[in-house]
Amino acid sequence: MINMQVRGDLGKPIVRAQAGLEWTDLFPALDPVNFPMLWALSPYGDAVFNERQVPLLLAELARLPEAYGGIWVDQVSRSGRNAPVSLVRR
Repeated sequence: MINMQVRGDLGKPIVRAQAGLEWTDLFPALDPVNFPMLWALSPYGDAVFNERQVPLLLAELARLPEAYGGIWVDQVSRSGRNAPVSLVRR
């Protein structure tokens, strides 16, 4: 399970998503040209999206096929608008 957090300027979590992201083999199957942020996720490590990457991540989530979706997509989309987003393996 990958947990999601939005972190403030000092790196401390300010929002934690209630739903986690269950790793699936679908993520490596994403087209890296159309989904570079999500395609780069790894089940073996953490991912941090900075303020410049978050808009790209949110745009990818908006066009993500339904099979990949879930509550986590809504929570990241609502939480991560103005701050870094961390996907933390726990």
